[in-house]
Amino acid sequence: MATAILVDLFHLSCPTYGACVVEHTKRVSALIDNDANGPVYLILCQPREVTSDTRNLEQHFSRKKQTQVLKHECIAASLYTFKQAVDESGITEVEVITSAQRRTIIQMYLDLLFTAIYKFEFKVVLDHLDCSFDSPTMTRVQFTDVKDEVSNFLQHLPAVRGEITILGSSLISDCFSHGFTTRSGGISYISTLSSLNLFSSSRRRDPKAVVAENLRRLGLKAGFQPHQFHLIKTNHASDVWVMGKTPPESYDGIVTNQAGVVIAAPGADCMPLLFSDPVAKVIGVAHAGWKGTLMGVAMTTANAMVSEFGSKLEDIVVVIGPSVGPCCFTLERNSAKEFHSIHPDCVRDIESPMPYVDIRLATRILLQRGGLLPEHIQDDTVTDRPNVTLCTSCHPESFFSHVRDGINFGTQIGFLWIKESSDIQQIDS
Repeated sequence: MATAILVDLFHLSCPTYGACVVEHTKRVSALIDNDANGPVYLILCQPREVTSDTRNLEQHFSRKKQTQVLKHECIAASLYTFKQAVDESGITEVEVITSAQRRTIIQMYLDLLFTAIYKFEFKVVLDHLDCSFDSPTMTRVQFTDVKDEVSNFLQHLPAVRGEITILGSSLISDCFSHGFTTRSGGISYISTLSSLNLFSSSRRRDPKAVVAENLRRLGLKAGFQPHQFHLIKTNHASDVWVMGKTPPESYDGIVTNQAGVVIAAPGADCMPLLFSDPVAKVIGVAHAGWKGTLMGVAMTTANAMVSEFGSKLEDIVVVIGPSVGPCCFTLERNSAKEFHSIHPDCVRDIESPMPYVDIRLATRILLQRGGLLPEHIQDDTVTDRPNVTLCTSCHPESFFSHVRDGINFGTQIGFLWIKESSDIQQIDS
């Protein structure tokens, strides 16, 4: 596996910037192993007022080594361009060449713009040169300053794959706001994450800062602020957090009666379930994969609305969002048999090694057995309303899918909140 070399030449305080950069470049080129097989990236500051000649820096490196100079007005832009380059090459190992004082600053940016899938090794070789490369002002840079710079840079990036599109259900009362996201309108650029990916993990390439920007843009479209937003901490089980109580370490459901609080369930084949009770003004969300379905997360969420906030089962409405359909989802036979025991129609080809399983139908059956009214459940069997229970695997233009895309998949969400009384009055007027 190739290792990229990132050379940090981004120092604004040097009065002879051009000559200084050339001197630093010569020193670095002498230290880099010519036999190394990775590309070299030099990041430079290039504010409008700087006119120093920093061209032809590539000539100081071996012709065998691919060298690229990245000139931007801010470090965030340079490192984002660098990330795009290594992602295109599939590189995850990076050697960072910088100074002792700059190392801390660079690490701040890397923490925001990369995930744990990338491995960085620092080499401090730019100290003790006769310039103000290590200006004392650099030590006063705070993490909040770095975070603000990264956020501001990302906010100015153009959207990928068109505008944000939100699916909605006519079954949910107007006293609630809700939606199911699709994959368009965000800034995530990696093919399987493009573009409105709303979850970051150590196993994927989309960092938290990019996901936060995607969420900000979704909030602008849907009408909420990111600080109002609460996403389920999934464990593919059946724990439910009753908002207002101490949350479990992980949970696949949330219920609340607080107005203005946005709760959300992720999905990328797993089902995002939205629960609403327009009588008691109570809501819930649940994340239901095949394991959570068998563990009863859907009814656990509905029952929490009843026990904690006084809902009645016959008043609760449930909408099943985009998720993998029985056309595309298979399980090993032993697991499929558990769905077959719920109802034979939940499984196709039960005798095959990998039967097809309908987790949506199983969810409907379990909810109806638990006491919810059939007409209060919307899934792909409902034909008199616009379908929001589309198959994520069958629609690559609209949805992310783990089944289809593998481990570096994106995440869409279902979200829901109780409108403030002032918002309802504005609608009525």
